[in-house]
Amino acid sequence: MAEKKYFVHESSYVDDNVELGEGTKIWHFSHIQSGTKIGKDCVFGQNVNVGNNVTIGNNIKVQNNVSIYEGVELEDYVFCGPSMVFTNILDPRCEFPQRGKEFYVKTLVKRGASLGANSTIVCGITIGKYVFVGAGAVVTRDIPDHALITGVPAKISGWMCRCGEKLSLSKDLESTETDKCSRCNREYTKNKLSVSENK
Repeated sequence: MAEKKYFVHESSYVDDNVELGEGTKIWHFSHIQSGTKIGKDCVFGQNVNVGNNVTIGNNIKVQNNVSIYEGVELEDYVFCGPSMVFTNILDPRCEFPQRGKEFYVKTLVKRGASLGANSTIVCGITIGKYVFVGAGAVVTRDIPDHALITGVPAKISGWMCRCGEKLSLSKDLESTETDKCSRCNREYTKNKLSVSENK
């Protein structure tokens, strides 16, 4: 019998037809549902639920008490803080239940994004690369790469380096400017609402 190259705590459940990448760890009281694909070197904390047919990249960290519903996709290196919330239906009603893939609204979280503790991601949006969502923020619209967003509803309050350091670029959405990260020396150019790393 081949040795498993991933770890699932004995208190957790992994349904049939699930792909778990090498080095992935699933801790206490979690449930990974059928049809889900999880990449390499991911860590799922306590009491995490991953819905059916979810795609999760490599090197993901999902902290305690997070549910990732069908319709959500996480690219590589996404961080999901404790008790943050995804949704997958825009207008849920108990009296008129909406079940099945045709009702689920897709949400994409791109590479390197960090979703702070207790933040809420309303379905149907794309969160750009290396975005930083502040704790408790409610995200209701697409977020451009490298944005720092805070508040309810969430708004751009700054810009973040790939390494996680806040950049000195202004939040003025009309300006064009450049900055160098004080931690890792990567250089960035901001052109209105677009921030890109200089190569």
